[in-house]
Amino acid sequence: MNKLILILSLILPLGALANEGMELDHAPINGANQASLQRGAKTFINYCLNCHSAAYMRYNRLHDIGLTDEEIKANLIFTGAKVGDTMTVAMNKKDAKSWFGATPPDLSVISRARGADWLYTYLRGFYRDETRPTGWNNVAFDKVGMPHVLWQLQGEQHLKITEEVDAHGNKTESHALVLVKPGKLSPGEYDLMVADLVNYLVYMGEPARAQRMQLGLIVLLFLSLFFVVARALKKEFWKDIH
Repeated sequence: MNKLILILSLILPLGALANEGMELDHAPINGANQASLQRGAKTFINYCLNCHSAAYMRYNRLHDIGLTDEEIKANLIFTGAKVGDTMTVAMNKKDAKSWFGATPPDLSVISRARGADWLYTYLRGFYRDETRPTGWNNVAFDKVGMPHVLWQLQGEQHLKITEEVDAHGNKTESHALVLVKPGKLSPGEYDLMVADLVNYLVYMGEPARAQRMQLGLIVLLFLSLFFVVARALKKEFWKDIH
């Protein structure tokens, strides 16, 4: 419990620094799509698990999304970890803090702290900003300390600010991201990859969600049937009185 509180204390303050009033993009995710979850797990382990841990997620929980122990070992474990181990990183916390200004937060429950739409917007919202130490900024998280680790896939975006003046002389600014240097993926392919990654992050935040919802439906069905039986028994017991 103390570890969970510590993780949340690292994650939740980030929300206060996010751009207020920003309209988030809808994350096109589907927790029942196992192929999407498997692609998202692969992206997470290849690009996120280098700096961010997921200390409350074990590799063998990936059985829930259709992977076997052999597939997990062959495609998703690149260290000496075992299938039953948690997803941790070897990066020293002191080194990480000196490099990034803060220790990268654990991502076990990032989707529950932030929400899927915020994550989808954030991962697509990096743009070049030479005033930042890493050379990157983000429309969803101004002055973000995290570098854009997916830039080779997405390419380089610039933030275009347009100022408009209405009939009453009031000035308003509109912001748009413009892709100035294409990456290895097309914009559509990159958006799909990010959607898969967010889908996996949402799953990782509550791996038992599908089972919980299935069990809840079974309980509701049982209660509905029991209500019919109980009502019939009540009528039978009280028929001579009424």
